[in-house]
Amino acid sequence: MNIHITLIVEDAFSEAVVRAVFSQIEKPYRVCNVLKWNKHKIQHTLSDINNASRGFPYLVLTDQDTKKDCPPNQIEKWIHGGVHPNLLYRFATMEVESWVMAHRECFAKFLSVSAKKIPSHPDEIPHPKECLISLARKSRNRRLREDLVPAPGATSKVGPDYNGRLSEFVRNHWRAEIAAQNSPSLARALKRLREFKPVYQNTGNSSGC
Repeated sequence: MNIHITLIVEDAFSEAVVRAVFSQIEKPYRVCNVLKWNKHKIQHTLSDINNASRGFPYLVLTDQDTKKDCPPNQIEKWIHGGVHPNLLYRFATMEVESWVMAHRECFAKFLSVSAKKIPSHPDEIPHPKECLISLARKSRNRRLREDLVPAPGATSKVGPDYNGRLSEFVRNHWRAEIAAQNSPSLARALKRLREFKPVYQNTGNSSGC
């Protein structure tokens, strides 16, 4: 039986990561809706999302951003009351880039850099996005550098096709199971998704999108 689910993510890159995970684990997840919200909006809407999950499962993925943001404490702070079993909230430690870099050899090939330059423990990097941009600056692929790295003087922190190029890599090359060997937070997310069993209180929402 398919598990119909709504995704709430911060950007298209995070969505690509979640969809790649769904396609690679042994659970029949089917994405029915995707909401791209910033973390501030997610934080202030999470109680409503928790209530809505009583009739339909939700998966929320956000970056952890800082070590002081202890995931269980943050969720308890944002939700007034207990977390419904149909609400899956996962933090990427520290950012979703760390999950992607964790498939080290494959990511090094994508960037056209030595695998030795890819961090062995990406979850421990304080600012994974900055690390990834720094690695991309060293890429032997000029087009990739231009897509990922912001141009001199640009106000954006990333290049013009940052999300697009990384999403393409995730869809075509990245393997979550291999990456999880180097990313404990990704390993925990895979375990939770594999163990998840929805509890439908409104059976009218259980049969489809």
